[in-house]
Amino acid sequence: MNDAVGAPALRSDKMITVVPDGGLKGWYTDWLMQNTAAGEASWETFHLKQVVPYIDANLRTVPDRAHRAVAGLSMGGSGALHYAQARPDLFGHTASLSGGIDFAMAEVRAAVLATELNLTGAWCAVSSSSSSSGTGECTGFGPYVDSDAIFGSPYPILGADRLWNAYDPAAPANLSKLHDTEVTLYTGDRDLIDARTAIAAATVKARLDRLGIPGRLVDYGNGASLSPSCDGGHNYGCWAAAFADYVPRLEAAFATAATN
Repeated sequence: MNDAVGAPALRSDKMITVVPDGGLKGWYTDWLMQNTAAGEASWETFHLKQVVPYIDANLRTVPDRAHRAVAGLSMGGSGALHYAQARPDLFGHTASLSGGIDFAMAEVRAAVLATELNLTGAWCAVSSSSSSSGTGECTGFGPYVDSDAIFGSPYPILGADRLWNAYDPAAPANLSKLHDTEVTLYTGDRDLIDARTAIAAATVKARLDRLGIPGRLVDYGNGASLSPSCDGGHNYGCWAAAFADYVPRLEAAFATAATN
């Protein structure tokens, strides 16, 4: 995360904010292939079975789902929804900001492959998400790994893409696990990436509606309705503003939640 741009919007005197590392191409899952140039990659196990218990053991938390949220941007947006679906006992709130949350979309699968193969060209051209300065200067996605390293084959042939489908945050079977979770989706609709995240967010919102699960979709389009810093693209100018909108809502939800 770009702390200089994003951190101020996350600061709060009313809750504890934890921003763990997610890896350059972790995709918030335990990889199929563990023997790659990236080393062992068990991100889901790390975050859910080590980070969360560590925080509860060492900080003054209210350790129940009503007082715990998981949120993320871009790659982390899909991870946030996935973690909320995988562990509804842990998280009562989840938010995705410009997330690649529909794994049935060819563009999302291509984005995963691009991070595995470190093909950053198109991504860097429109995004500051990998930049340390927030200016769009990409730093890459780490060492090349096999294109099947994370989820196996992405091709829907004879069930070869079963891991993609099992993870897919937009799959109705996974969304149904959020029946008691507060879901928020933010997206713009400009540039190469957010034009696609807007489609994914609309798909997820429509499926939540059909499942009878309340969800809040904030499609801020070109950014004018969100903040002067936001151009509707895949960058911290929009994400910081989205967090600035989301954090007070989360504080209020925590304040009114009953303590188990």
